Amino acid sequence: MHPAFSVVFFTTATGTGYGLLALLGMLGGLGVIPADFWLGFVGMALALGLIAAGLLSSTGHLGRPERAWRAFSQWRSSWLSREGVASVTAFIPASIFGIGWVFLGKSGGWVAITGLLAAAGAVVTVCTTGMIYASLKPIAQWHSRYTLPAYLIFAAMTGSVLANALFQSFSASPSAMLALALLATLAGWGWKLATWRYNDRLEIPTTANTATGLTGGTVQSIEWPHTEENYLLKEMGFRIARKHSAKLRRITQALAFIAPAILLVVAFFLPWPLGAIASVLAAVAQFAGMLVERWLFFAEAKHTVTLYYGR
Repeated sequence: MHPAFSVVFFTTATGTGYGLLALLGMLGGLGVIPADFWLGFVGMALALGLIAAGLLSSTGHLGRPERAWRAFSQWRSSWLSREGVASVTAFIPASIFGIGWVFLGKSGGWVAITGLLAAAGAVVTVCTTGMIYASLKPIAQWHSRYTLPAYLIFAAMTGSVLANALFQSFSASPSAMLALALLATLAGWGWKLATWRYNDRLEIPTTANTATGLTGGTVQSIEWPHTEENYLLKEMGFRIARKHSAKLRRITQALAFIAPAILLVVAFFLPWPLGAIASVLAAVAQFAGMLVERWLFFAEAKHTVTLYYGR
């Protein structure tokens, strides 16, 4: 797939935003973290701001952005439409929770209920986003058991690392949040390595022979159907050199997993504000690394339609 930056940013920003929203909804609503105005205001602004920025950026990939509203009507059959409905629906309890927790300084009761509903809405939305790609049978690298859990794991990972940076900055971070962020980062790293191992060993059964039904000999394309690249090749047949892919994988591991893990461990032993600085750097590095990881997610995928072009 051709990695359009709008889609790369969308999946990274919304995953982080929904991960943070889910944690704030649960921890803030249940009173685990204090109902401090500035802590809540900055936290909700970060979560909803990342979600809104991601959703808006996704329209940049549309040929006719003004028609984006029509996608909401196909929720019975389209995961893309379900994602749109879920993302908008999640804003309702999130807004009510924000009013109660941030502006009224309350937790428990109806604030806890709306916080839990916001967290549930965030999880559902991340699931629908993951299913957009996991449901695409023509793309074997996505149509696997690794895709949907990856979206949930990465949302929990980036959300918890950002939440830890937020809480540390306001001197309100329990050690449990630091531990959660570290464990989630290690889990994300392990899952990414397992996904790469699976995709590298993937044997796609479809060939030009099976696609055409011609079993005798080897089917080859003697010439291209057109002289210039078109939509199919740009969107469905992006090619990345193996050495570039390996380099970007190393960058992904360094920024998204290794550096944040080291910084989080260091933050355990540093007093405030040094621990807060280390936590913020971990969140920044991880977000940058996840942008690279999402780019690779699209670039390394191959659509079956490329068989039409002899690839």
